[in-house]
Amino acid sequence: MERIINYTTVPPENFKQLLTLYESLGWNSLNLTVNDLEQMCKQSWYAIYAFDDQQLVGMGRVISDGVITGIICGVCVLPSYQSKGIGKEMLNRIIEHCEQNRVIPQLMCVESLESYYETIGFKKFSIGMTKNIKQ
Repeated sequence: MERIINYTTVPPENFKQLLTLYESLGWNSLNLTVNDLEQMCKQSWYAIYAFDDQQLVGMGRVISDGVITGIICGVCVLPSYQSKGIGKEMLNRIIEHCEQNRVIPQLMCVESLESYYETIGFKKFSIGMTKNIKQ
C-alpha cells in the first residue's frame, strides 16, 4: 500500500528529525545543531515539509527578499523515501509559491543533479562560486 505523504508549511515540533534527515544524507559537515536548523528554517522566506504520518521525510526552503529572486536550498528527502516523487512535489509547491509572489526561483546544485532539475524546467544560467569561511 502506498503511503500518503502530507506536505505542509508548518514546521516540525522537533527539529531533531531534520538533523537526522541531514545526517542521513551526509549534509552536516558544519556540525549544525537542532537549534541551528530550527533557526535556518524559521528565518527562511518559505519552507515546506513532507511527513509520513509524524515522521519528517523531506523538506525544502527558499531564502528571498520576497521581491525579485528566491534561492531554493536544502531540498532533501530521506534516502528510503527517495525516487517516489516527494522532492519533485516539494519543488513544484516551492515554484508555485514563488510564482504567486512574482519571485524568480533559482538554485545551485552539484553537476550530477543538473539533469534532475532540468526535468522540472530549470536551466543552467550561471557559474556558481563559494568561499570557505573559518568556522
